[in-house]
Amino acid sequence: MKQNYQIVLDKTLENIVTSGDKPSLLLHACCAPCSSYVLEYLNKYFDITVFFYNPNITDKEEYEKRSAELRRLISELPHSNDIKFLDGGYSPEEFEEIAKGLESEREGGARCIKCYRLRLEHSAQAAANGGYNYYTTTLSISPHKNAQALNAIGAELGEKHSVNWLYSDFKKKNGYKRSCELSAIYDLYRQNYCGCEYSEREAEEREALSE
Repeated sequence: MKQNYQIVLDKTLENIVTSGDKPSLLLHACCAPCSSYVLEYLNKYFDITVFFYNPNITDKEEYEKRSAELRRLISELPHSNDIKFLDGGYSPEEFEEIAKGLESEREGGARCIKCYRLRLEHSAQAAANGGYNYYTTTLSISPHKNAQALNAIGAELGEKHSVNWLYSDFKKKNGYKRSCELSAIYDLYRQNYCGCEYSEREAEEREALSE
């Protein structure tokens, strides 16, 4: 039976409000559009550091474009608590290593699960090193991402690195729809693929079929 992670998140946020605390959150982010709603939603509860670690991105130019757009969003988005930016560095060789033998997998398959783990491993380590109260990822806002797998991996790695995983499924409560609205409001660069060459190829195939 699938867990409703929005209900879990609601309870966590309710407890934070009741406690009067303002915990710190390391938010792994894949891009500005996916981050927009998540930052709007969570900033009233947390001081947030946006962690941009995405070795799956096709090339350095695309990586830098997404990084710059995310930093621009942070500078323009109204916020009541701190929002900082932390670049995890571009290391495509790490993604290439975990993708070996899985090149023919479709998006959402075993290659993507390994990619989730790679990015969340680095995020959990960064959160532990920085002494953050929680860590999580924007990835679950995408309709193409497996929230059950993301939360299972995130919780496992949080336990490993002794940092609290913030359970979430940001596509709930019209989160994905709101991210599209915010992308239009801030005129954000919105790519049509997740990041890797394989997802880019699938996007091109879908576009060709729709013509």
